[in-house]
Amino acid sequence: MPTDQELIRIVPSDRQLAYQETEFYAFFHFGMNTYTDREWGDGSEDPKLFNPAELDADQWVSAAKSAGMKGVILTCKHHDGFCLWPTRYTSHSVAASPWKNGRGDVVREVSEACRRHGLKFGIYLSPWDRNQPCYGTGKEYDDYYLSQLTELLTGYGEIFSVWLDGACGEGSNGKKQVYDWERYYACVRKYQPDACICVCGPDIRWCGNEAGDVRKSEWSVVPARTALAESVQERSQQTDDEEFRMRRITSDMEDLGSRKALEGEKDLIWYPAEVNTSIRPGWFYHAKENDQVKSLKELIHIYCGSVGGNATFLLNIPPMPKGLLHENDVKRLEEFGRWKKKSFAHNLMSTAHIFSENEDLAHPASNLTEDTLETWYQPESSELPVEITICLDDSYNLEYLVLKEAVCYSQRVEKYEVFVKEGEIWNSIYTGTVIGYQKIIPVKGQKAQEVKIVLHDFRVLPLLRFIGIYPGNYEKIPGSVPMKPL
Repeated sequence: MPTDQELIRIVPSDRQLAYQETEFYAFFHFGMNTYTDREWGDGSEDPKLFNPAELDADQWVSAAKSAGMKGVILTCKHHDGFCLWPTRYTSHSVAASPWKNGRGDVVREVSEACRRHGLKFGIYLSPWDRNQPCYGTGKEYDDYYLSQLTELLTGYGEIFSVWLDGACGEGSNGKKQVYDWERYYACVRKYQPDACICVCGPDIRWCGNEAGDVRKSEWSVVPARTALAESVQERSQQTDDEEFRMRRITSDMEDLGSRKALEGEKDLIWYPAEVNTSIRPGWFYHAKENDQVKSLKELIHIYCGSVGGNATFLLNIPPMPKGLLHENDVKRLEEFGRWKKKSFAHNLMSTAHIFSENEDLAHPASNLTEDTLETWYQPESSELPVEITICLDDSYNLEYLVLKEAVCYSQRVEKYEVFVKEGEIWNSIYTGTVIGYQKIIPVKGQKAQEVKIVLHDFRVLPLLRFIGIYPGNYEKIPGSVPMKPL
């Protein structure tokens, strides 16, 4: 079993840390399936079907930004092989479509809209191409795929995410391809060294489902074998399967990184999770799903479980055939953005008294009000338990608590507890395991003036970066302006 000292040597790369800080970002599934009303095309579709006459990338990106998203990933090519940019390597692309007389480029329009609105831009390029005749031929197809990947990595500015799907089926010739993942990775590292390679890649881990379901304890320090692309590929969706899209986390998928789970593991890596789902049942647009957009309550639940559970949240919003997002999707994103802005607008820690008896004077508890990577709180000794007491300037009805570790120095906390004081009695209101990059704890209706965080178990000295305490009744805060109800 690895020792605690060995565990804390596993830390994130700069690109992984930047990705985690992105927190919440959009997926845009758009392509030939948008016009055939399918989820997975077979590559035989006529490019003349593609004609988004009203395409407005600024509308897409603005809607994502209104929800509080910080990035966008575009499906540049799905399994049908149709390319949303005028690639030099196949005629199965926008260049053969009537849209803009064959001179259009969706990738360029979306990437430039991202720059205008201050959002990061990422790409999805399916390795499975059901249109390409050389699919399944080995090196010849890998050369083809890498040529297209290079076009995307060198022609559209900075890329923050390269999202590699594990789908692998037969091509038009009846053959399957054995993907040369290492060559794909090398290409990304050469042209976009700061980009994270996700899912079938070494940087960001797929959480294991497409329903937005999350683990109670999501660890970032996990066995290296979890990053084997072939293993991820086997667990990925290989056919258009609605049941697969809706499956949940099972008991055998729950614990990847506790001390107990790491017994006998010799090779460990930093491999944080991403939670992905669609705002609708399908990943591509279907008119019949216009009244099936996820509710605000559902989105809040997924957000708190993912972004608030040491993972990131990738939410798909599929554009319509005319090239616009449906008004129902836009309204829900705006509604979510208002909730997010309102819920985390006023941190009561800014006027609170923070105290810890076991305090390293170089890293005091007062640092916990500063949400930065450069400062943190740490105890003077590793004696258990470690207690942090917070006295608010008044009694408030609380909504959310937010805890963050200084994950630059690894993930350390194994067990913690939250208390509130009623009279002279401290009552426990929450017990958890993982904090990691961020933990959001809903405590709606809990009234308190004093809060205590108790760290019961950790790997060497715990390093806490931030504590946030957010109230539900903003009118009680001096100088605040009550917000209109959602």
